[in-house]
Amino acid sequence: MITMHGYMKINKDHRTEFLEKVKDVIAASRAETGNISYNLYENTQEQNHFVMLEEWQDEEAIEIHGKTEHFQNFLKLAQSFLLEAPVIKRIS
Repeated sequence: MITMHGYMKINKDHRTEFLEKVKDVIAASRAETGNISYNLYENTQEQNHFVMLEEWQDEEAIEIHGKTEHFQNFLKLAQSFLLEAPVIKRIS
């Protein structure tokens, strides 16, 4: 199993829109073959700071996910929400 953390700082003026749009990528990612879990959490001490916690079966599943239409669309859309580039950490 491979765990990924994606840290995102969202512009407070786009919070509602971000939370609505991120639902689509979460639902589609959870349905992918090789996905174990895909969840978004907010830092309780820093509003609008989120982390996407992902668990994948293997490297192939991550590679396929990165090429999916829903993920690519979210990356493009996220540019209008983010205050800075996301930080992606591979845990295992």
